[in-house]
Amino acid sequence: MIQPARCSRGCRAHAELAPSGIISRNAELSFSARDFSQGPDRRRQDPADAGLDVGTAKPTLEERARVPHRLIDICDPADSYSAANFCVDALAAMQEITAAGRIPLLVGGTMFYFRALEYGLPELPGADPAVRADLLEEATHRGWMAMHRKLADCDPARAARIHPNDPQRILRALEIIALTGRAASSYGARGPRRFPYDVVKLALFPEDRGWLHARIAERFRNMLAEGFMDEARALFARSGMSPDLPAMRTVGYRQAGLYLSGKINYDHFIEQAVAATRQLAKRQYTWMRADTEIQRLDCSAPHLDVESVARKLLLTRLGI
Repeated sequence: MIQPARCSRGCRAHAELAPSGIISRNAELSFSARDFSQGPDRRRQDPADAGLDVGTAKPTLEERARVPHRLIDICDPADSYSAANFCVDALAAMQEITAAGRIPLLVGGTMFYFRALEYGLPELPGADPAVRADLLEEATHRGWMAMHRKLADCDPARAARIHPNDPQRILRALEIIALTGRAASSYGARGPRRFPYDVVKLALFPEDRGWLHARIAERFRNMLAEGFMDEARALFARSGMSPDLPAMRTVGYRQAGLYLSGKINYDHFIEQAVAATRQLAKRQYTWMRADTEIQRLDCSAPHLDVESVARKLLLTRLGI
């Protein structure tokens, strides 16, 4: 998704997102190299984490030498990095870039984070390590399916929106209940602040699902060839690197952990990783379809020069 924006003070930003499997690196670097923007501010799965390189399609050192990037390698995979952290860091980076008279480029595929950036987050309590430790211990004994049922008993509205295989969101919802006595769903979906940009949105949106699925499988094969298993093996071998950490539960790393621990074989690892990526892309489709302000570009259409079309649309909409 390519998403330019303009704030009431005249500053602009340009963000590029797409479902998993859509390689938008060329367009990103091209826009940046043409002085359309400066300093891509990336949010794929967990690009902020140092050490998660191949599995998150992190820009190479050569690419970062060509174009400055921000919010990369700013925390360790063992650290917690939330959507609230992202909003603070992203806005600060955008303000620095616009103050320099340039246009920031936001790149990624985690739709929740961009929605949080645009609309804000409800004022929820911060994480409590002691409460989380208790909930994680309970989950270890009971399993996440049982924890999801527990959430459904306390907050059926939130449980209905969380998959039983999403321990991070189950944990957070139960943590809020434990800390406040209130259901997480009672806080609403948006925060009180107003995003200081008027957003114009364009989306890379492949209509041909077969094309997308083939790209996802190809991308994962390329990741394996680039050394993804060596990267995952080194991460899981680190002291204190638990498979329950959010960074280690992201698509690809989670399935690699199951393989490395002997719970699945290599063929099943590949099948599950590709299937999980397809499921992630499906959820991203849902996010994009729900946003009626998005103008979609079918990047699966043959002979369509998506970069040229997107650039023309952006220049027109931004009045450049």
